[in-house]
Amino acid sequence: MLPKMLSTLPSFLAYFGVAMALVAVFFLAYTRVTPYDEVTLIRQGNIAAAVSLAGALLGFAMPVANVIAHSDTLADLAAWGAVAAVIQLLTYLVVRVALPQLAADVPAGRTAPATFLAVLSLTVGLINAACMTY
Repeated sequence: MLPKMLSTLPSFLAYFGVAMALVAVFFLAYTRVTPYDEVTLIRQGNIAAAVSLAGALLGFAMPVANVIAHSDTLADLAAWGAVAAVIQLLTYLVVRVALPQLAADVPAGRTAPATFLAVLSLTVGLINAACMTY
C-alpha cells in the first residue's frame, strides 16, 4: 500500500498525463496554424519566434492549470482544454488580421510584434482561465 501522502499519486499522474497530452496537441496545432516553423527559427536563435510561441503556450497552460485545480473529471479537463486551445488559436488568427505583416515579422526576428502576440496570448489565457472557474 502507498504511504498516505502518495495515495493521490494515481490521480496526479492521470491529470498530469492528460495535461501534457493537451499541451503536445496544442503545440502541434499552433505550429501548424502559423506560416513559419517556430522550432527551426528558435534553433536558429530567433527571439521573436521564442517569445511568440512561449506566450501562446503559457496562454494555453493557464486555463488548463485552472481546470485541473477546479475539475472533478479527466473528461472536464479534456473538454475545457480543447476550448482553451481553440481560443488561443483564434487569438493568433485575430492578431494575424490586426498585424498583416506578422507572418514575415516573426521569421525576420522582429520582437515588437512577437511580444504583442505573446502578451495578447497571455492576456486572453488569463481571462480564459478565470472564465473557466465554476
